[in-house]
Amino acid sequence: MALENTDIQNQLTEKFDESVSNFQQESDLFSFEMTADSNTAVLLFLKNSEELRFHFLTSLFTIHYPDAEADRQFAIVYLLHNWYENKRIKIKAFLNGTTPEIKTVSNIFLCANWMERESYDFYGIDFKGHPQLKRILNMDEMISFPMRKEFPMEDSGRTDKDDRFFGRTTINL
Repeated sequence: MALENTDIQNQLTEKFDESVSNFQQESDLFSFEMTADSNTAVLLFLKNSEELRFHFLTSLFTIHYPDAEADRQFAIVYLLHNWYENKRIKIKAFLNGTTPEIKTVSNIFLCANWMERESYDFYGIDFKGHPQLKRILNMDEMISFPMRKEFPMEDSGRTDKDDRFFGRTTINL
């Protein structure tokens, strides 16, 4: 018998009540939201459940919503895969914009280690309990997080490029 979205939703709401919400089908992905403080419990349940069997973390990434309310400015997105049923799900956990932090899942899915380090490196997300949370691609001396929307896209002091070649000219009529 195939794993249905309603089965996933019913099991999650029965176990986690209001910690999970906003269940919906988005194209070919079943998605929902969870509270940031329930991330490890929800992911462990999805992985260890005999019926659900979401054993593979396909991806973990961060999205920055600078214009959202303060407690929803960052989203950590988990993409899980059940190989037995070939079923994929997407889970979002929203974080506070001033102190974005969430518990690590690198002890649940080993592949999350580098993905969490990347989110830390580019967005400044603090993954509590991570075994080695440090920059992975940028220089250690860097004090900013370049994928945040408030980070300037270009160095305003550059004199070696001409904006005309990048489609940023103004036309004087």
